[in-house]
Amino acid sequence: MENIDPLGIHTGESLVVAPSQTLSDREYHRLRSASLKVARRLGVVGECNVQYALNPNGEDYYIIETTACFEPALDYCVVKVPRWDLSKFNHVSTKIGSCMKSVGEVMGIGRSFEEALQKALRMVDETLYGFHPYHSVPDGQELEQPTDKRIHVLAAALKQDWCIDKLYTLTRIDKWFLYKMKNITNMYTILEKLLGLAHLTPDLLKRAKRMGFSDKQIAKAVRCTELAVRALRETHGVLPWVRQIDTVSGEWPASTNYLYLTYNAESHDVKFTPGATMVLGSGVYRIGSSVEFDWCCVQCIRTLRQLGHRTIMVNYNPETVSTDYDMCDRLYFDEISFEVVMDIYTHENPLGIILSMGGQLTNNIALDLHHQRARILGTSPQSIDGAENRFKFSRMLDRIGISQPRWKELTNLEAAKEFCSEVGLPCLVRPSYVLSGAAMNVAHTHTHLEDYLNQATAVSKEHPVVISKFILEAKEIDVDGVACEGVLVCMSVCEHIENAGVHSGDATLVTPPQDLNTHTLTTIKSMCAAIVSALEVHGPFNMQLIAKGRT
Repeated sequence: MENIDPLGIHTGESLVVAPSQTLSDREYHRLRSASLKVARRLGVVGECNVQYALNPNGEDYYIIETTACFEPALDYCVVKVPRWDLSKFNHVSTKIGSCMKSVGEVMGIGRSFEEALQKALRMVDETLYGFHPYHSVPDGQELEQPTDKRIHVLAAALKQDWCIDKLYTLTRIDKWFLYKMKNITNMYTILEKLLGLAHLTPDLLKRAKRMGFSDKQIAKAVRCTELAVRALRETHGVLPWVRQIDTVSGEWPASTNYLYLTYNAESHDVKFTPGATMVLGSGVYRIGSSVEFDWCCVQCIRTLRQLGHRTIMVNYNPETVSTDYDMCDRLYFDEISFEVVMDIYTHENPLGIILSMGGQLTNNIALDLHHQRARILGTSPQSIDGAENRFKFSRMLDRIGISQPRWKELTNLEAAKEFCSEVGLPCLVRPSYVLSGAAMNVAHTHTHLEDYLNQATAVSKEHPVVISKFILEAKEIDVDGVACEGVLVCMSVCEHIENAGVHSGDATLVTPPQDLNTHTLTTIKSMCAAIVSALEVHGPFNMQLIAKGRT
């Protein structure tokens, strides 16, 4: 593996590519031989990792740190990209270096560097289009002193034709990588010059897809919709191929179902048998979405297999158990996006898709999958939308007679200030379709309100942002449960020790509750039963409630 960033940036903070792309054959074998000598000398049994510092202008190298039976045969390219959540913290340094700050990582697999890089960048943040030149602006200082956003600054600089020599001087990223990244921004320029989708030829469409462009990314460049690009792809037969990772170095035919999609191929490596059950994972670890979701996915897969079902897992996090290829019958190590999931669904024709184990990422694509007539197992996408969309959820609460804090859908800053003055500060500012409290804040003054609204609207422009009266001196209660076709089957109540206002992921919880009376617990159960019935919940659910005082 080769770090794309130069020495001085921790491997966990760097973009990494495998196999190495800029080493000569001589350099590669020198480092390989040295690694074998180290392993033998130390008597290593099992896995071994050796990290080197290599002079790019000579052959000097230094070792800086130290159950597969065979080396894998790499007819593919892998790019690892770290995930940072530094924006959640005030006054934190966004500089990256020898101190590791990332909270997770993803692995994009393709058959070209450009394809793998763009996949990985979308995996690390589903709101990104890929190596997109409009996520940031060129900034020489940020290129020279790297931050968590440098890759986006680099894309912007390449799009504005900063010369490769200058970028190399600033970043010390090998020119080979910079030229490959330039290929992507050049394709953007070509696509943007088209006069609409009608001028996108099959050849150009295939070139863009082979360079890792998503349908949404192409649509953004040619000014149309993602579904229009998908329809054009299908019309011209520009479809992805399913390839298999060879884990046995070509010693004998690979039997592992470790799969990925690519446009840089001409055939499938596997045959398809309809009727399996497809489970979507939760993607990259981030603050608010971590190993607990992967545990749910693994337990789901294990249970399905015990019941005799063939299973398909879709996930792209190399740190998870769900991406161990022996956990399921088929593992697709690929994006969890509407486009990719629908492509896999079309190839595999599964019994259905289970979304409920993947958390927010899978909830976000539920309606899009439903509109393309994908079979969703469990709670229906319309009900998921009814629970996630705060406007629809509020209307449902009013309809079934459950009280809620006063709220207003956000339209503009002045209207928000007027509402806050009417109900009295503090108020809670939050967008729909979010987990982990992203862009969710309590505004205590109008100045805070303005700052928080600017932050919130950047999270989800497609869903409404609402402000609610924040209830002071209240107790928060977490309920986890399971429902079957809208009927509550079982539930567990957790009581927050801190007052409401501390996110449940940061709060101290206790179960069974110690400071709730029988009347309150009975009311909670009745409310939950009414809500799951109204939403026709079919599967697991989580609900948060607040109690004023002890009732």
